[in-house]
Parts: sequence; C-alpha cells; structure tokens
Amino acid sequence: MQIGILYAMKKEAEGLLRLRGATEAEWMAGMPCFRLSRSTVVCVGGVGKVNAAMAAQLLIDRFRVERIVNAGCAGALCDLPAGALVLGTECVQHDVDTTLAGDAPGFVSTVERVSFPCVETLETMTLLMNMGLSLTPGSVATGDWFGRDYARAQSIREVYGALVCDMEACAAAQVCLRNGVPFQTLKVVTDHLFAPAQEQEYQDNFLAAMKRLDEAMDVYLDLMEE
Repeated sequence: MQIGILYAMKKEAEGLLRLRGATEAEWMAGMPCFRLSRSTVVCVGGVGKVNAAMAAQLLIDRFRVERIVNAGCAGALCDLPAGALVLGTECVQHDVDTTLAGDAPGFVSTVERVSFPCVETLETMTLLMNMGLSLTPGSVATGDWFGRDYARAQSIREVYGALVCDMEACAAAQVCLRNGVPFQTLKVVTDHLFAPAQEQEYQDNFLAAMKRLDEAMDVYLDLMEE
C-alpha cells in the first residue's frame, strides 16, 4: 500500500525523517517531499487549510498514494495532558459558517456534510495499543485559527464535541473524501486552548510531544508497511 504522510511544518516531520532515514524526493509547488521507503512518502505542505488541501491532492496525483495520514501537533479542547496522542475518529471545519443560509455549523455545501470520516480508527488503535502505545480516540476540529479566544474554543468544543483543534486535518480529509482515498489523522497535544499560558505551553511542550508522535508514527509505519 502506498502511504502519504502529511505534516504542516518541517519541525514536525524532522524526527520521523531521521528515524526512517528519509531521502528528499523533490520539491513540488513549493512543498518538499521525502521518500521514507518505496511505499511511503512524506509531504510538508505548510500551515493552514489551503496548504493542507494542496498537499493532499499532490500526494494523490503525483505519488498515487492509497492512504493519507495527517500527523502533527494540536491544541486540546479538554483536559488531555501535553503529549497525549489523539487518533481521529472524524474531522470537522469549525470556521465554515453558512448558518445564515440555514445550514448547520461547519456544513460544507460542496459535499453536503459537516463531518469527514477517518477510516479504520478502531483497528488502528488496537494495533498501536498492542504495541504499547496509549491513544485517545476523538474528533478533530480544523480551522485557520491559532486558538487564543477562550469563548470560541469553548464553543468549538460544545458544538462539535471535538477533543483537539488543528489547522489542517479536515482540509486533507475533504480532499481524500472527494478522491475516494482513505484518510487518518494522528495528533499530539502540545497546548490547551483554554489555558492563559497557551503560547508558552506550546513552546515548552513541543519537542517532547513531537518525540512521542515520532515514536507512534514509526510504529504505525512498521505495521502498515508489512
């Protein structure tokens, strides 16, 4: 199976690239792509929904991937500790709002849905937990917003029931849905969107959190590339 791994930032991808002995494949549309093996490629697409959508389509069109995994950091909307791994069960776009037209919050008219699926969550979680990893399943809320508004963070949690918030997952999930390509996302908590010291939390926790994500992605690929 050809697997595409999508990160937003190079600093999120560096650990896995080192662990798997990656070689740089090529630059396309300003995005670096790295070969981890004959069956796995990593694309560092950039922060935000447009970048994530471009990267997902690139992985599908250029590398013919049969699955996309979006990996990276996220802000928690609940009391999950820093370093907690969240395996997405579904994704939503919290910044899509056509409610004045009578639509539900987060409704994406092109595909007529709010929630975008993540495949094989239970199976993947079981495999990873059998390898000694601790994960929490839950919904991922995506938007072009770095959470510093506590009231908005609370609203996202209440409206969508999301555990974490990021800036890429659901954009990639939407592209995958329209292309018929299975999608998964694995996030690691770096900060809490309701904490006054959120920005400092992110800085303090980033390296340790990414190490946990690197370890999880390394195990994931060992299982999926068999």
